[in-house]
Amino acid sequence: MSELHKFLFDGQPVRGMIVRLTDAWQEILSRRASNTETGPYATPVRELLGEMAAAGVLMQSNIKFNGALVLQVMGDGPVKLAVADVNSDLTLRATASVQAAVADGDGLPELVNLQGGGRCAITLDPKDRRPGQQPYQGVVPLQDADGKKFARLQDALQFYMLQSEQLETTIVLAANDQVAAGLMIQRMPVKGEANLAGATESDAQGDDRNGFNEDYNRIAHLAASLTRDELLSLDVETILHRLFWEEKLLRFAPQQDEETGPRFACTCSRERVQNMLRSLGQEEVDSIVAERSHVEVGCDYCGQQYHFDAIDAARLFADAATQPPASSVVQ
Repeated sequence: MSELHKFLFDGQPVRGMIVRLTDAWQEILSRRASNTETGPYATPVRELLGEMAAAGVLMQSNIKFNGALVLQVMGDGPVKLAVADVNSDLTLRATASVQAAVADGDGLPELVNLQGGGRCAITLDPKDRRPGQQPYQGVVPLQDADGKKFARLQDALQFYMLQSEQLETTIVLAANDQVAAGLMIQRMPVKGEANLAGATESDAQGDDRNGFNEDYNRIAHLAASLTRDELLSLDVETILHRLFWEEKLLRFAPQQDEETGPRFACTCSRERVQNMLRSLGQEEVDSIVAERSHVEVGCDYCGQQYHFDAIDAARLFADAATQPPASSVVQ
């Protein structure tokens, strides 16, 4: 079961969270792998997309926002676009557009940022938009202020968080075919309305400038020591004990059930595909059946395929007059 854990460091201006996506991540990979047109993603793409899914959950859980957080990386490499979409209820999905061959061992620069044109974008799309309201989007390049390409997604996201929130953040991400996981540690302001003073047993103390808070620097150093293998293979309790056994953690109830935990969800469905086929018209659908003996439609987002044989296709138009018009795109 996928799970998210949040915690505070008692008496210190630091908060953290750790996510492990198991069944949700495996469902994303399974849908894409079973698609007969695309097949599975290459290993480097799977790893990047898994890290994005884990990061999306961490960042969505870090804000009070009713809507979707959409994490995108895009650029001039073989992966033109990769997207992780996480809603406020922690339902998530992820996809990538791969337009050229990917070599084993390719990292973020080779996948997305060959010529330095790569970008990372985070969009907050409100669930109930007011008239005229537009989604908020922040964009940063996949390189630092000196033009050095980020080797890892976590480096780009740390840069983004510092630029957008003006607070230091340490992120560790990893993914394989079974697990997509992430740890995030963030320094909270000592002063101001958003501070943690008074929320714990002792008042938060220390320098409030980026780079100067000793508590955060110590905890961030511990968090950054977490290896990829440890993040993927160890359970949450073991990770937190190994890293922070000398710290007093205030733990929140874990989010790990079917209602509150991270879980896969895509907006595609067989019913939506049926409506889309009806919008094409019976003549068009019949011509496809005559040529191929069936109609098969794949979701542009998750890769799920929906199969309709000749009998299924005929049934689509039996009550077509009662069906509403539909989009020709499934996602």
